[in-house]
Amino acid sequence: MEETDVEQVTLALLDAATDKDSEVQGQVRKSMLTLGKQQPEKVLAMCQDYLLKHSKLMVTHRVVILQTIDLIIECRIDKVSYPMIKSIISLASDEMTRSKEVVRDWQQAASNILVAVGNKHINDIMEEILSKFQPGLLPHFFIVQTLANLSNANVYGMVPFLNAILGTMLPMLSMAKQDSMKWVFSSALCHFTESILEYLANLDKAPDPTVRKDTFSSEIHSAFDILFNSWLQSRESKLRLTVAEAVCSMCHLMASDKLEEHIPKLIPAMLSLYKKNNEHYLISKSLCQVIDASINMGSRVLETQLDSVLVALHQQVSAPVDYSNLPTAKNHNEALRCFSLLANSFPDRLVFFVLQKLENSNERSRVGSLGVLRHLLNSTTSIMEGRKLLILASIRQPMADHSNKVKKRVVQVISAMAHHGYLELEGGELLVRFIVQHCALYDTYQRAEKPSDPEEVTNESLRKMCDSTLHLLTTTVGRLADVLWPKLLYYLTPLQYSNATTPLCKSLIDLGNKKKNNQEPSFKIDFVQEGNLPSPQTLMVRLLVNAAFPFNNRDHGVPSLSLLQVLGINVHPNAEILWEKEIPPLISLLEETTAESLNKKHWIEKILKFLSKTLATLDDDSWVCQLAAEATRYLSTYNSALEEKSFLYRFIGVTLQQSFNKEVVKKQLQEILLAARHNDAIEREGLAMGVGLCANSHLEGTLAKLDEFGKSDAFKKSPSIFNLLKERNDVEVEKVKSTLILCYGQVALNAPPEKILTRIDQDILRCISKHFSTKVLGIKVETKDLTMKLSLIQSVGMIAKAIRECAKKQGHFFSRKQELITVMLDFIKAEPADSLRTPVRHLVMTTCADLVPLDPALCENETFDLLKVCVNNVFSLPPETHTPEKTKEEEILEPQQRKALYRDTLAALQELLESVLVKEPTPDGLQMVFKHIEPWLSSGQDHERQRSITATANILKYYMDNLTVKNMVSFHNLGALLGRLSPRCSDPHPPVCTAAVDCIYTLLYIQLRYEGFSLDHKDEAVDSLIPLKDQLENPDPFTLYRACSELTKVMSKRLPQQQMTTLVFMLFEGLADSQTNCCRASAVILNTLLKSRGGGLQDLVPEMLEVLHVRLQSITEEQVRVAASQTVLILASQHLHTVVNTLVNQPLPFDSWTCEMWMVLGADPIVANEVIEFVIEKFAIFAPYVEKKESMIRGGTTKVATRQPLAMTCGLKELLLNGQSQEAAVSLFPRLFSCLAVRLGASVGVSAPKDNNNKHAASTHVAGVAADALRILLARAQLDEVLKRLDEDKAWDAIKEPNTHIAGVTLLARAMSKHAGPRLPAIVECLCPSLNSIYECQRITVTAFFSELLNHHVVTELMLIDVLMNNMMERISEPSCTVRMLAVRGLGNIAVGSPEKVNKYAKELLAAMSSGMEEKDDPGKLITLEAMSGLSKVLLYLDKKNVHLLVVYIFMRIKPFLESENDEIRCAAIYLMGNLSKFGSGEPVFKDQIHNVLVSLLLHLVDPNPQVVKACKYAMRVCSPVVGSELIATMFQNHLHEDQSLHYGEFINDLTKYLIQDFPGMLNFYHISVTQFFKSNWPEVRAGAAMFIGFLLGNLPEEQFSHLNMGTITKGLVMLLQDPDPVVRAKAAEAMGHFH
Repeated sequence: MEETDVEQVTLALLDAATDKDSEVQGQVRKSMLTLGKQQPEKVLAMCQDYLLKHSKLMVTHRVVILQTIDLIIECRIDKVSYPMIKSIISLASDEMTRSKEVVRDWQQAASNILVAVGNKHINDIMEEILSKFQPGLLPHFFIVQTLANLSNANVYGMVPFLNAILGTMLPMLSMAKQDSMKWVFSSALCHFTESILEYLANLDKAPDPTVRKDTFSSEIHSAFDILFNSWLQSRESKLRLTVAEAVCSMCHLMASDKLEEHIPKLIPAMLSLYKKNNEHYLISKSLCQVIDASINMGSRVLETQLDSVLVALHQQVSAPVDYSNLPTAKNHNEALRCFSLLANSFPDRLVFFVLQKLENSNERSRVGSLGVLRHLLNSTTSIMEGRKLLILASIRQPMADHSNKVKKRVVQVISAMAHHGYLELEGGELLVRFIVQHCALYDTYQRAEKPSDPEEVTNESLRKMCDSTLHLLTTTVGRLADVLWPKLLYYLTPLQYSNATTPLCKSLIDLGNKKKNNQEPSFKIDFVQEGNLPSPQTLMVRLLVNAAFPFNNRDHGVPSLSLLQVLGINVHPNAEILWEKEIPPLISLLEETTAESLNKKHWIEKILKFLSKTLATLDDDSWVCQLAAEATRYLSTYNSALEEKSFLYRFIGVTLQQSFNKEVVKKQLQEILLAARHNDAIEREGLAMGVGLCANSHLEGTLAKLDEFGKSDAFKKSPSIFNLLKERNDVEVEKVKSTLILCYGQVALNAPPEKILTRIDQDILRCISKHFSTKVLGIKVETKDLTMKLSLIQSVGMIAKAIRECAKKQGHFFSRKQELITVMLDFIKAEPADSLRTPVRHLVMTTCADLVPLDPALCENETFDLLKVCVNNVFSLPPETHTPEKTKEEEILEPQQRKALYRDTLAALQELLESVLVKEPTPDGLQMVFKHIEPWLSSGQDHERQRSITATANILKYYMDNLTVKNMVSFHNLGALLGRLSPRCSDPHPPVCTAAVDCIYTLLYIQLRYEGFSLDHKDEAVDSLIPLKDQLENPDPFTLYRACSELTKVMSKRLPQQQMTTLVFMLFEGLADSQTNCCRASAVILNTLLKSRGGGLQDLVPEMLEVLHVRLQSITEEQVRVAASQTVLILASQHLHTVVNTLVNQPLPFDSWTCEMWMVLGADPIVANEVIEFVIEKFAIFAPYVEKKESMIRGGTTKVATRQPLAMTCGLKELLLNGQSQEAAVSLFPRLFSCLAVRLGASVGVSAPKDNNNKHAASTHVAGVAADALRILLARAQLDEVLKRLDEDKAWDAIKEPNTHIAGVTLLARAMSKHAGPRLPAIVECLCPSLNSIYECQRITVTAFFSELLNHHVVTELMLIDVLMNNMMERISEPSCTVRMLAVRGLGNIAVGSPEKVNKYAKELLAAMSSGMEEKDDPGKLITLEAMSGLSKVLLYLDKKNVHLLVVYIFMRIKPFLESENDEIRCAAIYLMGNLSKFGSGEPVFKDQIHNVLVSLLLHLVDPNPQVVKACKYAMRVCSPVVGSELIATMFQNHLHEDQSLHYGEFINDLTKYLIQDFPGMLNFYHISVTQFFKSNWPEVRAGAAMFIGFLLGNLPEEQFSHLNMGTITKGLVMLLQDPDPVVRAKAAEAMGHFH
């Protein structure tokens, strides 16, 4: 290669160095560096020359070139000659100092070169730089900057020069007037100082170990004077900081006396910078250096500055620290480091200062002070040791601060103090209390909320920190064990620490287990000696209340139980063994549940059972009495937690139950009755349950105490002047009475059954009645207070349950039963009908359900009134989602409360209905209940229907479960019930629908029982109803029909004949139901019933026909009308032929009734067969369309469908929709398929005829109707795989539209060939006549179909090949271009479908394909494309003798298409070329042809079209044997697989090596061929060509460069380097990097 080529390339790269595209820029630099590494001298010389010649080059351009020089020097300095080094030094120095002004990027790049060279040639660099660093002259900015950087980069090389440099520099300092120069001198002095200090620190590695600190002291001091006295006062903040950094770094090199002299001025100067600058890190760092240097030299003056230093440093540590902002974090750490340094020298002063600062209430100041204190505790432990008590006393003030930020710091300080023994000292317990207090914090925000200030310390984060701290103190600080155990127990009982229970328990468990396992005496707690601790009884109360509500206060249940188990022997000596057994299962149960899944009622019962068992095991009555007393005293603790308080009443009840001391029982009952807050419902109920539990063991005493309390002053109004104005005590008295009434109910429920019956009338009911009503002027007046009502209802219910339990063992006549039921019904009648606000309804009905079973039984009228009032009062309620208007007296319920109230009310009604039914479990009893529900079943409101059907389903289920058939009696109301309930099976409201099916299911099983079948008998037909529920939820018409039919069949099977009439006429009523879906169901059930059992209703047929005739014309709902029309057809199927002509003449498009009628025609196979024959015959006679002029002005014609064929197509489509038409469709399939296919071809692009009387007539999609009919026909013929394939390929959308019709027909033929082969011979025979149709569209459809058939071997197997090939040959001379194109395609397809037949038709195929490639009448080159594609396929199977003479001719014909703009033609030409290869093997001429196009194929491997890339890979792979190189052939075979990705660069790189090796004589040809593609239309190809040339040059041996025209290559690459596409430019630049 000539010298000029590398120079040209380098020059071009230098020109392109500032390309606008960043990737190109990067590649240009990379290539320049690559060339520079290979030929550093030459490239460096070029760069130098370029810069020298282009003195006015843009700065950015110069920077890139200088950076390239820098990179080459860094990696190849050893390969660069000394003269070049000298030259580069001179160039860089000149570039750096050419402009007197500072141009940073430019001069920095030049400076970097000097620094890079200086790593090896420091003396030469210093010679050059010092030549421009002359005494008396102010040097260039970057001369000084370079000296500074050199001192960092080459410490050992530079330090020996520094003394001289400093000597020269010092006089210059006074000459520097500009801030920039002052800055660079200051920066340099700072760097020099650091280098000297590093040199001195590593003297053992230094070249001159004799260098000492005092070598530089004098010069450093002189520089210090100027910088400190003059420059530090600058107004420029950046300069001030740099000067400060330099000045403070110099302190380490100054003589001690000089430093001591300057400290009084230096420190104040540093401190003053804090106010002048926003960036404080460098100031703190500098101050730290001064302090460090002063302390190291033993300064005495430093102490005089201490106060001001501490104040300034405190301000720094008090500033907020943003750890994402590195300088602020570093500043904070430097300030703390200063405190550590000072603490070592002045401990008392420092501690006093920090503790004094803690007294400042300012949040920021206090946070900073606490941070310093924590740092000192951890970093200067020995110094702080003697000052512990002082620090402990001083920490109290910040502990009282209200700021969470301060508290967070306090916690951190306490943690540090704990690790250093502070908590064991007197007053240490306050620190523990502080931690516990903040473990109990409640959340600042709700779950969904977030703090607006990201720096805010929320309660949550502070609490989490305290939790962790308490855990760490417990587990990691061993000596704290005796401090924390047992003192932490104190914090368990006060309510203010409730939220800290979980971490407290965990810590106590850890401590207790350790002490217990180590058998430490301190494990046993002396509660008397430990004065502040709660008693064992109080601890047990607190922990068991916690356990009863395990997911409150951060899931305190499990920790509380675990702690109780650990405490064991400390609570009572007899508790440990029982608790070891009983507590772990409770804990396991809790661990397996969540707050949502826990059954709270059962869990509380478990806890109370555990309590009862514990107290029995303790066998210590005095302890139990003490427990009851302390639990009673503890009640007030839970005044703000009523659920817990309610449980505690039950706790007390169980405790008293276990007590033998009757006086204690009376005393505790008196206390809880007097102390209770009766205004709250939860507390009243809890108190009543507690009293009830107590009565289990102490019935007499409890009743006596309740009677005594009822007569006490609690029920008397206090004579106050205020009562004259307002009787405010009335409300309180009513609430106390409510409590007492509830207590009597609970006593009845819990008392021993053998004792209670005699006390109910004479004691309990008498007292309840007395408290519920009062006498005014001798007249009994009942209260209107809701609370008392609810209490009375609940108590009566509990009394009824108690009587019921007792009555199981001994009969009991409850004389006051009806009286109480009447009172209950009065309550429910008084409730507002438009809302559900109170639980009165559900409590009344629950109570009535408990009363009904008691003797005496209710009479019929009493039962009727009871059911009517309750059913109507509940069913008429508004829906659950309805929100009632707010009244003055009552609050609106929350959605969850309202939902629960509705649920309970409906469940109570169900319970009541069942209690009535159980008294008379007969069909009449069932009817008695059902008649109250029946009117609500057809309500227009969803919620009312749902309530009624659900109630019916439950009643029927209950009836069946409790049915006992003693005699063979009939279920006489079955028909009426089925007729009323069966239409509801399709109710639009899904819950109604599901419940209705359940009703039918249950009714039929009841009937089976009445028929004598056993209880465990299973009927398959009835059981089949269950799956219908899923189908009937939002069903489509077909599913509804099928499901209702199934339902009817099952009902019909079990329905006695005598009940048919009732059922049928009930169903007629159902046709007018309020819900459309139920109308449909009525019709379907009716139809199915008539089909199966209509023969038995002869007398009713005339009446039914009349009704159906009227309904058919009046029903507007589509599906009901369809079902009604089915009913008509069931009765008139023999008249089907009389309506066919009428149907054909119905207006288009057909209405739904007409469509249904057509569909029904397919129900009878004989009729369907006749209709199809008729339609086929008419299609052959009638013209498919007529051509009409679009308008007189524009001319042109449009195709309009003829009416009768179109109507028949529509009718045929509807007929085929009937599944029963399958037999007829299959028998006539070939004719009907061919007929519809040809009809479809004649319908594409055809519009529907207009009808002036019908605006919608023209909306019919003519081709769409034919396609739909064909699709349904395929389904009827059970060609499911054909349909599946066509649906997957979206063939139906394609086949209907003119632009895609051929593709759609092709997909149809393909699917038929693959999945319906045996049917093809008859279809082909039926289609052949249409090839000569006068309609071109029909010829196109059939030709397309036949063309695709040839693509499949099945036509050979069916001996259709000759017929199809002859037809295709005849079509070659067709006047229609489209038909000819399809014929050529078909001929080519034979190679795929029947390759063994190719040679039989070789002559005809080659002639047809050759003429196709030469086709003149081929505007879109479609015939040419098909000819090439077809020939490509055919060549795979032709014998060589048939093609041999035509190979070169064909090759020459297709070569121009390789660069065609049409992707498909380009792709087809490449494939064809590949397939020609086997015919040219061994032929020199063909080998030459392959080499002629090889470059084109290689470059099209990066073609933008992926199909072309695949074609290239295929062609090159199959041509590889012809190329004449084993290496290349192997490479093609290994790498060019269609589905594998190709690393093009590596591939071309390897290929060029083989080309050079195997075809050296053709290199000239190759490179000329490649350079021609530099002008390709595709940027990808241009980029590929550049890569090809680059690798060719990179791999070419030196001696072979003479084979190439390097001028052309260089010129071409330079041109590509200016290409508009950045990828091309980048590849050109990369190629240039391969020059060497």
